[in-house]
Parts: sequence; C-alpha cells; structure tokens
Amino acid sequence: MKILKGNASFFLLIFIVLLLVVGVSFSIYQFRSNPAADAIAAAIAANRVINVLFVIEDNKIPVSTYALMYSPVTRRAAIFDIPGNLGLLLTRINRVDRIDRVYDPARITSYQNEIERLLGEDIHFSIVITRENLVSMVDLLDGVEIFIPAPISHIDADEIILFPSGMTVLDGDKASLYTTFILSDEDNEMATSRRQRFFLGFFNRQIQMNENLNNRAMSKMYYSLFRASTNRRSLMYLFNELTNIDTDRTNIQIVGGNLREVSGQMLIVPLWDGNLIKEIVRQTTETLTREIQDQIEHALTVEVLNGTTAVGLAGRTADMLRSFGYDVISTGNADRNNHENTVVIHRSGDENLVRDFAELIRCRNIRSEIFAHDGQEESALIQSVEHRADITLLIGRNFDGRFVVGN
Repeated sequence: MKILKGNASFFLLIFIVLLLVVGVSFSIYQFRSNPAADAIAAAIAANRVINVLFVIEDNKIPVSTYALMYSPVTRRAAIFDIPGNLGLLLTRINRVDRIDRVYDPARITSYQNEIERLLGEDIHFSIVITRENLVSMVDLLDGVEIFIPAPISHIDADEIILFPSGMTVLDGDKASLYTTFILSDEDNEMATSRRQRFFLGFFNRQIQMNENLNNRAMSKMYYSLFRASTNRRSLMYLFNELTNIDTDRTNIQIVGGNLREVSGQMLIVPLWDGNLIKEIVRQTTETLTREIQDQIEHALTVEVLNGTTAVGLAGRTADMLRSFGYDVISTGNADRNNHENTVVIHRSGDENLVRDFAELIRCRNIRSEIFAHDGQEESALIQSVEHRADITLLIGRNFDGRFVVGN
C-alpha cells in the first residue's frame, strides 16, 4: 500500500514538473516568436503584400471591416471596406446570405475565410477592436482628429448626437458614438463614408503616436485592448512596420455591387459573380508592389463617353473604373451612338499606365493625342487640351460592360 502511494506521489510530481516545463517552454516560444517579422521578411523576399484584417465590433457584430494591403518593399498601402450586408454564397452555412452572418466574436476564422475567398488573397493577421475597447484606445491616443464635412445634429428622448463641421478631435466616447450611431434619414453611403473617415484618422493617429506606444508600460496597456491573431510582441512589430505608410495617399475602396432583395433582405451582390473585386485586388497588389521611378506616381484622370445606344453604360463603366482607383472626372455621350469599336485615347506620357488601363478592359485600340498633326509643338497641344482628362474611353458596341470583345 505504501509502495502504491509512493508511486502515485512520484507520478504526480513528474506530471507537475512536465506541466511546468511545457508552460515555461511555451512562454519562451511566445516571447521569442515573431510571426509579423517572419511574414514581412517573406513578403520582402517575394515582393508581395501583407494583408491585415481590422474588425470593429459592437455587441458581437461587425460594425466595420477593413482589409489593409501593405507592401513592405514600396511601403504603399490600400484599404478595402467590406460591408456587412455583402451577399455571398457562404460555405459554412451553404446558402446566400450576409457575409457577417458567419461572424463569431470568439473565433473569427469562418468570417476571415469568407473574406479571403471574396478577395482572392490570404489574410496574414486579424485584429478585432470592440466598441468598449475603442473608447480606451482613442483616449490613450489623446483623441483622433478627423474632418467632418457637414454638422450632425440629432436630439431625441433617447439620444443626443452633436458633431460640428470641420476638423474635430474626438475623444473615446465621441469616437464610439461617431462610428456606431444610426439615423433613419442618413444615407447609407454617408454613414459608410463617416466610418471610413474615422478609421483613417484612427490609423493615422496610431502612426503619429507610435513612439509613445512603444513605451513598455503604454504598450502593455494599449495592445492588450486588441484581440489579435498574433502575440503582443509580433503585433507591436507589425505596427512599427505600418508606420512607414503614407496615410495621406492611402484611400479606402468599398467592395461594391448591385443592391438586390434575397430571401427578404437587401444584400449587396458583387459584380460579375465576384470576379470583378478579385481583379481589382489583383491589380491593386500589382500596383502596390511596383517600384516607381523617383517615387513619383501620376494618377490618371478619365472621361467616359458612351458611343452606343445602351442607356446608362457610361455611368456604370465609370463606377467600375472608380472601383479600380481611377479618377473618372466626367461621363457623357459621344458624338454619335453607333461606334462599332471601343477606343482608348490618351494624352499622358506614361505609356505603361495607359497600357495598364487598356488591359483592364482588354482594349487593344489605343490612340495618342500627345503629338499634334501639322507640326504643332507638344506643349502647345497639351495646353489646348488641358481641360480634358488624361484618358478618354470611347465606348463602342464591342464593349460588354466589362471587357472589349472581338477586337
């Protein structure tokens, strides 16, 4: 009997020692491991982007979801806003529904997987911020400065919402209210723009305050407010790297589509069966990883002219081009509505950018107006057409709304 008790005590001691060894080993691994450093090093070696998913949730429901794509080689970034009512065939529940239907705050893997399928890109890191933690984070950052284009005033028995127009610094409580309030008379596009402005301001403020956030006591407090897919050390490393982003040149593109009623609810159905957003993402990542001579990048301006009888084709095409980041400054009808062939007419000296634009719609018919006929100097010609866009897209009958066919 004593031998049995002795053996039991011995095995218990061995078990405790093993637990301690495993615990210490795991702690050392967690301290030493740095997935962000490994991912960034791999991205630099392969010249590809790092993708980070940001989710701001309220009552366990995503209020905003943003996919940040960052090239550590060129140090440029792009952000995609993913609406919660985006309608997809969700693999987890095997039906068409809102993408946020599969969101689980305890484990966002299913939600992340659907976003990866949507974008055609792997998500390397995910970061979740609750509304309550957002309040604390903004206060630790000493507020977030944003521009509010028009004053917001709403007073009723339940809630008072007052925001002046112009540059405004939001504290934690104001930031929480600004990103989550819902007004029945507010346009959905305006509400989306409001949340996007805050996210950019919030992200920019983190960059500005990064030195303070690296303080040991401050970092422990601040980064504990994130719920991330990586450890705190790795998360700090990631944010240190993201401070290289020029946020003034980083815009948010929303994943759009057609608004349709599906099973009694209004969903945004991605265009071209979701292939358009994948193409937009592909071109975006190529642009981000492309090194530019002298760090000068010219954003092409575009005008779209409809040379067919299809009503509204110029407007729909303009929306598609804006999704790719082009600055469409005007749309209208061509001189006639029976043009057979689609033409890209360019006045930009950067032939690579023009070629990229033409390839986007698979158009091989490219004409240049850089040089005038009759020996007119280039500078004089440019002055004569300075009121026009860099590119004119003249739509002909061989354009199907997305591609030029049979040219």
